[in-house]
Amino acid sequence: MPGTTRTAGLPTRRDWLRIGVPVLFGAGAVRGAPAVGRGAGFGRAKSVVVVFTSGGQSQLDTWDPKPAAPEEVRGAFATTQTAVPGLRVCEHLPRLAALAGRYAVLRSMTHDDLDHGSACYLALTGQFHPRKSSNPPPRPTDFPALGAVLTRHRPAKNFPHTAVHVNGPLLAPREESPGQYGGFLGRAYEPAELGNVLQAGRLLDTLDLPADVPPDRLAARKGLLGTLDPAAVADPLARRAFDLVNAPHVRTALDLGREPERVRDRYGRHRSGQACLMARRLVEAGVPWVTVFFNHGIRGQDDAPDDTDAYGWDTHNDIFDAMRTHLLPRFDHSLSGLLEDLAQRGLLDTTLVVVMGEFGRAPLVALEKNFEGTSPGRKHWAACYSVVLAGAGVAAGAVVGSSDRHAAYPQADPTTPGDLAATLFHALGVPADAHYTDATDRPYRVTTGHPVTKLFG
Repeated sequence: MPGTTRTAGLPTRRDWLRIGVPVLFGAGAVRGAPAVGRGAGFGRAKSVVVVFTSGGQSQLDTWDPKPAAPEEVRGAFATTQTAVPGLRVCEHLPRLAALAGRYAVLRSMTHDDLDHGSACYLALTGQFHPRKSSNPPPRPTDFPALGAVLTRHRPAKNFPHTAVHVNGPLLAPREESPGQYGGFLGRAYEPAELGNVLQAGRLLDTLDLPADVPPDRLAARKGLLGTLDPAAVADPLARRAFDLVNAPHVRTALDLGREPERVRDRYGRHRSGQACLMARRLVEAGVPWVTVFFNHGIRGQDDAPDDTDAYGWDTHNDIFDAMRTHLLPRFDHSLSGLLEDLAQRGLLDTTLVVVMGEFGRAPLVALEKNFEGTSPGRKHWAACYSVVLAGAGVAAGAVVGSSDRHAAYPQADPTTPGDLAATLFHALGVPADAHYTDATDRPYRVTTGHPVTKLFG
C-alpha cells in the first residue's frame, strides 16, 4: 500500500521479509473443470493477461473509427482494412490490423464514471467507487483488485501467488490509483507488484541471500522461528517471503536476460514492451492473473513531454501528435508481439488477453484551455468505448456490440465493467454467481456483472 518501499524504489532483502511481498510462480495452473451449462468459453483459460491502457484510449482513433463522420468527430487519422473483411482500425495500427483474425473487438463498453482514479478503480475491481468521478487515494476499505479476488476465491495450489501486476503502480495522475491492491482482503491477497521490468537486474539482486546465509541456514532460522512463534511462520505473508528468497524458479521467471535478443526486440526495448514480454514469461510460469499497466501513468507527458515511456492516454490536447508519435507505434509493436508470441508458443489457446482502459474519449475534437498543449484533443468519455479480447476460445475476428455513428453511445449489447470482469472470471472457470468472504466471513459476489458469452466462438 502507499507508504511502503514500493513507491520509493525497489525493495531490499529486508523489505521482502518485512512486508511479505508475495511469491509469484510455480508449476501448473489450478483450474476447475468446465461445468455443464456455463456457456461458451467457460473454463477455457488457465491464465488471464490484462493489458491496461491507462488514461482513456480513444475508441475513435483505435478500434472504432468513424470515417464517415464529420472531421471534428472522426479526427485526423485515416483507417486501414484489417485481415478481417469489413473490419477497419486506425491507420497507425498496421501490425494489429494484420492480426485481426486473432482477436475480437467489443465496441459497446459503457459506464458513467468520468474521472481517472475512480474509473480505474471500477475497471480494476469491477465495482463503482463510493466517490464516483473523483481521484481518491487507495484505502484499506476498498474493494480488492480482481486478481486479489481470484487469490481469495481460488488460490493457486502449486505456487505461492495467484496474481501479479507489472509496470506499476498505476499513477492517476501522480498519486497511486485505488483499485490495484488487496483492499479489505488485506495484504496477504494483494497482487505482487514487479514495477519497471527494465530494472529487473536490480530486482533479482534483492532476491540473493547474503553470503553468510546459505539455504540450509535460512531453513534453520525458519525452523527456530516456528518454534519460538508458530503464528509468525504460519502467516501467509511470512510463508511467501521465505519462499521468495529460496525459490530458484522465481529468479528464472523474472530474468528477462534469458530471452533471445530477437525476442526482446520484437516486443520493443522500452518499458511497455518489456512489460508485455514479462507477462508472457509469467504465463509460462503458470501465473493465473497478470495485469500489465501498459502506461504506468495516465498523463506523464505533462512532466516529461520528450519521454515516450511517460506518456499515458489522457490526451485532452495534442491528441493526434501524442498518439501518432508516442502512443500508437509502441502499442502496435508490443501488443502484436505479445499475441504472436503467445500463439507461436501454443499459449494463446489457454490464455485470455484483454486490452482495456478505464474509459474512452469524447466524439468531439476541441482545445481545452485548462490542460497542457496547443492543439486540440478529446475529453473523457465513458458512455461508449472499446475493449479487445484474444485467446481462450474468443471468437477471433468478431466484432461484438456496436456504437452509434459517432462512437458516442452503444447501439447494441451495452457492456459494463462488471460484465467484463464476469467475462474474465468466466474464462477462468469461475461462475458469475460465485462468492468469496472477507476476514469476518462476510460473503461477496466475485462480480456484479454477467459474462458476455457471445465473445466466445
